[in-house]
Amino acid sequence: MGLQIYNTLAGKKEPFVPLREGEVRMYVCGVTVYDSSHIGHARSLLTFDVVYRYLKFLGYRVFFVRNFTDVDDKIIERAHQENTTAEVIAKRYIAEYQGDSQALGLFPPTQEPKATEHIAEIIALIRRLEEKGMAYRVGGDVFFAVGRFDGYGKLSRKKIEELAAGARVEVDERKRSPMDFALWKASKAGEPSWESPWGPGRPGWHVECSAMSTKYLGQPFDIHGGGRDLIFPHHENEIAQSEAAAALPLARYWIHHELLQIQQRKMSKSLGNFYTVQEILARHEAAALRHYFLGSHYRSPMDFSEQGLEEAEKGIERIYETIDRFRHSSPATNGAPQPDAALLEDFRREMDDDFNTPKAMALIFDEVRSLNRLIDEGEVSGLASRVSALKRAGEVLGLLQEQPESFLARKKERWMHQRGISPETIEELIRRRDRARKQQQWNEADRIRAELQEQGIMLEDTSGGTIWKVRP
Repeated sequence: MGLQIYNTLAGKKEPFVPLREGEVRMYVCGVTVYDSSHIGHARSLLTFDVVYRYLKFLGYRVFFVRNFTDVDDKIIERAHQENTTAEVIAKRYIAEYQGDSQALGLFPPTQEPKATEHIAEIIALIRRLEEKGMAYRVGGDVFFAVGRFDGYGKLSRKKIEELAAGARVEVDERKRSPMDFALWKASKAGEPSWESPWGPGRPGWHVECSAMSTKYLGQPFDIHGGGRDLIFPHHENEIAQSEAAAALPLARYWIHHELLQIQQRKMSKSLGNFYTVQEILARHEAAALRHYFLGSHYRSPMDFSEQGLEEAEKGIERIYETIDRFRHSSPATNGAPQPDAALLEDFRREMDDDFNTPKAMALIFDEVRSLNRLIDEGEVSGLASRVSALKRAGEVLGLLQEQPESFLARKKERWMHQRGISPETIEELIRRRDRARKQQQWNEADRIRAELQEQGIMLEDTSGGTIWKVRP
């Protein structure tokens, strides 16, 4: 059947057919860099990282652009609060954001453009709109004339008449219509500004994304993505100004993820009910946060739960432990085995259904249970290809980004540090147990196992030796 994507523009799932064979061009709205990234941002980042990874898995050459909004009212306000410049604020949080992205294990986009580095393109776009009679100047400001664009509302399914009556619009008596939005804003004292045909000023938010996306991807391009809260007005306005300027569609597929909530309320900086990415990663593995988000479909609302995140962390550990168990239980082989084709085909079938990560994850954990059962029974022959397929599926989802021994060693170190237990003490007890077993001192061997188990340390005897793991 092939990949099916729920297209917000169409209001239904559609077969994905790229504009150019073998190539996908995708734009996702990035963050406004005035504060630390929270885990609501992380859901967006991880959603589109999986889309990116899966498209590459399907064999596409993917051009992925994700921008930075580095000039905005909120950035300016933060700069005033700290008695510094908007540029300083933007640079600080771009650097922090990039660190968070690396810590989350994201594939880097092809391009990460900044709005302030594309003023020339923004001005050129606004001038085209003026020339076509789609924009008008009021003093040093320039507004888009919404009423002159016939397709306005086609993404959000909102009617201009209803919106103009007062729904979610900013009142400005200088505008010809309350629905018109700013393309260029005249400069104010203490704000960053650039020279333009309309005098010194700065761009409006919506026009920045249109200029950057079309510069790097052309028009039209394949996929435009973002959070559900961007459908209106941001994405609706992007469509209006871009299509009015070029007389071409902006993007064919529009992908929107649902928002993250805390206690049934949207997680946001304005409400103050958020955890930063750094706060969460100080307590949990990045793979656990990824697993937690992928356990829900990207179009389903989520209510954040610390308990759910802890369960997700146990799940990631279970996958790594299974791979490590197989490594210790099977004879060494030369070269990497080919992944099991049937398992990967099942994985692809689930992901082809609008990136259905919950079902893909369920498939992975079904396989984990099956592999553990066979390892318990000593039936490890022929499992190498299945383990290879398990690892490949985990890599596509971004869940498995390191060797099992590295992940498990770090988990053990964190656990031992929390409980004040040294690895040397554990290893010495295991050696004493091994000596007792060799001397057939079974009571002593059982006593040592029980002693370790009381401390949360579980032992498993394999053909490659005794391995240990921790259980909270």
